Amino acid sequence: MNLITSSCLLLLRPVSRNIHRANIHPLISRLYTEGFSQTTAELSKAQLQKLRDQEQRFKRRLHSIHRKFANVPEISEFQGHHHVYFEDGEGIYRSTLAHGEQEMVDVFRADWAGDGYGSIQRVRLSPKETMLAATVKKDHHEETRCVLVHLGGVNLHQNVMLVLDNVLSFEWAAEDILFYSTQEALRCLRVFRVHFSDSGVQTTLVYEEKDPEFFVEVSRSRDQRLVTINCSSKISSEVWFIDSKTPLSFPTLIQSRQPGLLYHVEHKDNHLFILANTGAHQEYQLLRAPLASPSMRHWVSVFSAVPGTVIKDMELLQDHCVFTVKDSQCRLQIQTLTTQEPYQLNTLQLPQWACDLSPLHIGTVDRGSFGFLLSSPVHPPVRYLYSSKKQKLSITEDIRYTSLPELNTTRLQAASQDGTMVPLTLLHMPALSEMHNAPLLLHVYGAYGVDLNMAFSPEKRLLLEDGWALAYCHVRGGGELGLAWHRAGSVLQKRRGVEDLTACIQTLHHLGVSHPSLTALTACSAGAVLAGALCNHNPLLLKAVILQAPFLDVLGTMQDPLLPLTVEERGEWGDPLIFKEHRDNIASYCPCHNIIPQLYPSILITAYSEDCRVSLSGVMKYVEKLKKAIQTCTTQDDVNAAAARVPAVILDMQPGGDHFGPEDFHLSLNESARHLAFLYTILGLDHQKTRRGRKGNSNNPTRKSHKP
Repeated sequence: MNLITSSCLLLLRPVSRNIHRANIHPLISRLYTEGFSQTTAELSKAQLQKLRDQEQRFKRRLHSIHRKFANVPEISEFQGHHHVYFEDGEGIYRSTLAHGEQEMVDVFRADWAGDGYGSIQRVRLSPKETMLAATVKKDHHEETRCVLVHLGGVNLHQNVMLVLDNVLSFEWAAEDILFYSTQEALRCLRVFRVHFSDSGVQTTLVYEEKDPEFFVEVSRSRDQRLVTINCSSKISSEVWFIDSKTPLSFPTLIQSRQPGLLYHVEHKDNHLFILANTGAHQEYQLLRAPLASPSMRHWVSVFSAVPGTVIKDMELLQDHCVFTVKDSQCRLQIQTLTTQEPYQLNTLQLPQWACDLSPLHIGTVDRGSFGFLLSSPVHPPVRYLYSSKKQKLSITEDIRYTSLPELNTTRLQAASQDGTMVPLTLLHMPALSEMHNAPLLLHVYGAYGVDLNMAFSPEKRLLLEDGWALAYCHVRGGGELGLAWHRAGSVLQKRRGVEDLTACIQTLHHLGVSHPSLTALTACSAGAVLAGALCNHNPLLLKAVILQAPFLDVLGTMQDPLLPLTVEERGEWGDPLIFKEHRDNIASYCPCHNIIPQLYPSILITAYSEDCRVSLSGVMKYVEKLKKAIQTCTTQDDVNAAAARVPAVILDMQPGGDHFGPEDFHLSLNESARHLAFLYTILGLDHQKTRRGRKGNSNNPTRKSHKP
């Protein structure tokens, strides 16, 4: 069970996906225009050439570090009854479950979805492993197709049975029955059933959502007994189920939607195990109900989170529930609970460096164990396995080559304007006392109740090895500290996230970590709201800002109900068309509507010409206003003094609709190289000297010696 995905928050404006997969075969880059494509501030030829030269150098370095970590484990392996399967983004391969080296056989290719479709998104095996379904994404767009393949017998004769357009989620209920949801204009409102029978293929509409603020997806219980239809809005949810024993029956409602009630379900032994926000402070707790009587009046409390922690996810094994939890400083823990009375709770401590936990779902078998990957932005993934039988957590591979003994993971807290303590994760190699001259890269998101993405990134590892400090600001509006943390930074409280971000930066500077002339901030999508608001109100805290697919015109977007996602996202930003209070609040922080003549940080904006999740006109409006404000400021000031510190504003407009960044490995690497070139150029860093300096001068944290 994934609470974030189940509540559909990742399907709106957030970005949390690690797109850099070194083992994906490169696609032909037909649409890419290399280099910085458009600048809105006048840069000299020498400055532009320096940027391009830096970009080429970083491409070489990024290729090198991706090769270094090409063999780290990924969530690309799953297991059936008779075979183990591997997925690399473009194809799926399998070998038999047997000892010794086995031959790998192709079972699926992404191009089976048709011309222009090239990236596998989701894969599901049928219960007896005779069918496989996979969605494939269209290059540079968000359209997907679901391809259903008959796997055949020992000789493996691939047979494409059916191709379905615009499929987002899907699950097998039986060997010949698949349920799937469709997405149109970023809305998922319908669920269909496909039945393969002797008389042919029958497709039936089984659910249609009438409320445009709700989003519908299909999932399956871990024991494969139930297929669930999950209907979620920002403030409530509703779940229906289909029993795989009677897959042609009409869906059964578990509990009708109620304002403020969020819940997710699992199944075991004719009982539902329900995570619902009925605990203290409306946080998640575990409840139980008979499958035959699933409504809320039959829910019985089983477990509530230990004070000071919040439940982030749950996996239901044969005789244990395994919870992923976070404490008040965003440290990850695993807690296990027996599923029979008397309930026994056990807490398993994870490594200090662990910042991200990604479950490994192993297909159709083995419910007695829970596999997952632990990583951090600079620590490659390590495969762990929890055995409910042994009640033991173990590492399933040699991690010596990934260890980084000089890595420091420091958990801090910053006092925000209203006194709230905001968690802050700092990754660094020098001691805190040696970091005054270290470049600092801050990360923020703070929306939709989504945690900051802290999975491994070779680019972040490169920066760490160059002596950078990497700070992750877990501000209100995100989900790091639970549902209440999200509510405290949404709608009328959205400004709290800006105040939290400001406090995080000031706390780091006060502790002697870097200083404004070496401080940069990066944000994606809705995270740009907080970054842009900070630049308007406290521009001198930063030297450089990178925004990717940024959401910048909140007020204009939320006043246009015809735009994609506007109606669905009223629960996050408010409804300025109906409530004046909401309009005034949005107007007070909206990045696009609070630009004034002043010296801003230098800003690099990467946007995509066909991005349907954020308004391109809003990005252009923001850039134009920013350009005029900077020009006004610099003409008012002394010309010579201003010329030395005029910020650069660069709009890097890329083709396509890749809101989450390019799927193509080389396009992704090129984009990262441009970002790094921008950071080093604006902050006045020489990456060659930085690399050489790591072998010597320990007094300069950017030249800290390090051998991974």
